[in-house]
Amino acid sequence: MEKIEIIGNDWDIVLQDEFKKEYFYNLLKHVQGEYKRVTVFPPKNEVFKAFRYTSYKNLKVVILGQDPYHGIGEAEGLSFSVKKGIRKPPSLNNIFKELHDDMGCTIPPDGSLVSWAKQGVLLLNAVLTVIKDQAASHKNIGWEEFTDNVIKKINEKDEPVVFILWGSFARSKKKYITNPKHYIIESAHPSPFSAYNGFFGSRPFSKTNDFLIKNNLEPIDWQIN
Repeated sequence: MEKIEIIGNDWDIVLQDEFKKEYFYNLLKHVQGEYKRVTVFPPKNEVFKAFRYTSYKNLKVVILGQDPYHGIGEAEGLSFSVKKGIRKPPSLNNIFKELHDDMGCTIPPDGSLVSWAKQGVLLLNAVLTVIKDQAASHKNIGWEEFTDNVIKKINEKDEPVVFILWGSFARSKKKYITNPKHYIIESAHPSPFSAYNGFFGSRPFSKTNDFLIKNNLEPIDWQIN
């Protein structure tokens, strides 16, 4: 049977059946056409970046976002993360404020969360592409089916995983997390519209590390240098 390589690590085996489904073929074909027709973010080679940094085997935490940032140079294929040198969006500023209050971490000048991804934090957006300046423009073209099935695959893991769900959209995915070994942390979204309604003070970072330590797993070093 032909093996399809899209990610370049163990995700290719985990998602092998997914890659062969008709909807996925049509999705990739549609997205490739969009890259030719309009400006799409993130850059084509970064669409699956979250999976490349965080292999299935090493995955310990999932932080679920909705879709990529749609401003020039912002999206880098990791939920909530922006490339170095790019102004931090308001939601990310609020994430760093909570991180400071929760863990005492200093707030970094840049907003790239690559160091988290390298430690096993899957920074997964439900939709992996977006048209420039058009939020949610690639909603309902097939990405949600793909990432819902990714969540189901993570749910099958024997090793405990922490799912961090911020806001009603992320929380709607809770129905796919049924394995009692896993731990769900949920709260309001870090956006300025809702951060004061339960995101600030929710302490997701220390709760995550407490759970990982309790399960004999290496905690995450949340400090971004």
